[in-house]
Amino acid sequence: MKKIITISREYGSGGQVIGHLVAKELGYDFYDKELIDLSAQESGLSPDFIEKNEQNLSSAWLYNLLVGTSYAGVSTGASGQTLATHAPVMPLADQVFNAQRKTILSIAKKSPCVIVGRCADYILSTSDEIDQKELLNIFVYADLDDKVRRAIEQYNVPEKDAKKFILQANKRRANHYNTFTENIWGDRKNYDLLLNSSTLGLEESAKFIVQFAQKA
Repeated sequence: MKKIITISREYGSGGQVIGHLVAKELGYDFYDKELIDLSAQESGLSPDFIEKNEQNLSSAWLYNLLVGTSYAGVSTGASGQTLATHAPVMPLADQVFNAQRKTILSIAKKSPCVIVGRCADYILSTSDEIDQKELLNIFVYADLDDKVRRAIEQYNVPEKDAKKFILQANKRRANHYNTFTENIWGDRKNYDLLLNSSTLGLEESAKFIVQFAQKA
């Protein structure tokens, strides 16, 4: 029986809904946007900032923007004079990721749970603090037509923009994942199960995952 389930998903695949259904059926705690508030408490950053920027921050860009240098421990003052600093400032992107990492590890150790997104599969599978026998990593994808329909009907994306919006959203997710982990987003080698939600539908996909988790 798997006690920790992570669900990585393409935008519009219904992975969030599937995760919620799985958690409800198993009686597990469910974490998706809840991680934003918990990570905010950990990092001191605002929940609004984390939600808006967690997949859109470039470490190098932000660091240069904020302190005008690299991790060398020097920065440029307003007058252009080079100022020595006692310690390098961690980029906000890294602060957000580290806060989410600590939060994910903390909740995974407390009680059975389902965690959606936020590199949870990588964070947990590379941690010595987690019993790997209790971990199940899943990637949910879907046919493009279904993703477009879901984006229009559920997320109010204009029909003319839906396909482009989906491609861009998934590119951001892939870039974020590939930047902060040593794996490739969506690569089958990183997951225990890859599931096309278009094949079974969301409810049946959730039931399949529950059965898989119970028998694995």
